Amino acid sequence: VQLQASGGGLVQAGGSLRLSCAASGRTFSSYTMGWFRQAPEKERESVVAISLNGGYTYYADSVKGRFTVSRDNAKKTVYLQMNSLKPEETAVYYCAASSRVILSSTINEYNYWGQGTLVTVSS
Repeated sequence: VQLQASGGGLVQAGGSLRLSCAASGRTFSSYTMGWFRQAPEKERESVVAISLNGGYTYYADSVKGRFTVSRDNAKKTVYLQMNSLKPEETAVYYCAASSRVILSSTINEYNYWGQGTLVTVSS
């Protein structure tokens, strides 16, 4: 599966952005999907994950209540709605697909990665 992330940009602190990740291939609904982010000089970290049919989700503690992950299997797209953004959340955001059925936030369990989209939150 190939992944194309989009929707990043510059936003003021407290603002919102919606990221999209479009997948190619026939088996999008067979993949657990996740969003990760990597800030400058920091390790890549898990943000959210969503199960095959969207019934189960994972949120990092730092984004709970502000971020929402969703997917549309018919459109082969996963979304990340980000509200109340903070300057420290400036990072490149990556979407990724895992062939594991079990919901996971572990980077190494994701097989396919998009190119990333830059989110810059100004103070």
